[in-house]
Amino acid sequence: MQGIRARKSTTVAALWRTGARLLAGVALALAATSAYSAPKTLLVLGDSLSAEYGLERGRGWTQLLQQRLKENKVDAVVMNSSISGDTTIGGKNRLPALLEKNKPDVVVIELGSNDALRGLQLKTTQDNLQAMIDAARRNKAKVLLVGMQIPPNYGPDYTRRFSDMFQALAKQNKAPLVPFFMDGIAANMELFQADRIHPNEQAQPMLLDNVWPHLKPLVGLK
Repeated sequence: MQGIRARKSTTVAALWRTGARLLAGVALALAATSAYSAPKTLLVLGDSLSAEYGLERGRGWTQLLQQRLKENKVDAVVMNSSISGDTTIGGKNRLPALLEKNKPDVVVIELGSNDALRGLQLKTTQDNLQAMIDAARRNKAKVLLVGMQIPPNYGPDYTRRFSDMFQALAKQNKAPLVPFFMDGIAANMELFQADRIHPNEQAQPMLLDNVWPHLKPLVGLK
C-alpha cells in the first residue's frame, strides 16, 4: 500500500509540474503576443508647421503620416502635440507631461524656428533641444530631430550656425535627423499660404516625404 501511495504521490507531483510549465508557457506566449500587438505611439512636438496652421483640420502632414503608417501596416498612433508659435522653451516645458501621459515610442521634435524669429540665443535653443532629447530618452523613447533653416536676411553667420546646430545635436546624440524640413518647398512660393510663411495643403505631402525616410527605421520599416 505504501508503494502504491508513493507512486500516486509521484504521479500527482509530476502532473502538477507539467501543468505549471504549461501555464507558464501560455502566460509567456500571451505576454509576447500582447507586446507584439500593442500599437506604437508617435509624439510630434512642433510649432505651426506641424499644427495645421491655416489648414483644414486633418490636412496636415501629421495626419498624412497616420495614413502612411496604416498603408505600410504599421500599428501606430500619431499624437500631434504641436502648437502654433511654440518655441523650444515651450516644448521643453510641455514635454514631461506629454511623456507621462502618452508613453511614446518615438518623439519627433520639430522646434526652433520661432526661437530664431524672436532672436533668442542659439545656445539657449540648443540647450532646450538637448533637454528634450534627454527627457525623451529617459522615458525610453526614440528621437527624430527635424532640422530647419532660416532666411539669409538674418546674416550669413547666424543663418549658418542655426542650421549647423541641428547637425551638431544629431551627431552628438547619435540621433536621426531630417536635414531640412522645408526642402523642396522653401524656394517655391506657390507652396505657401498667403502669409508666405506657412506651407499650404499642397506642400503637406512634401513635408511628410522629407520626414518619412528618417522615421521609417524608428517604426521598424526598412
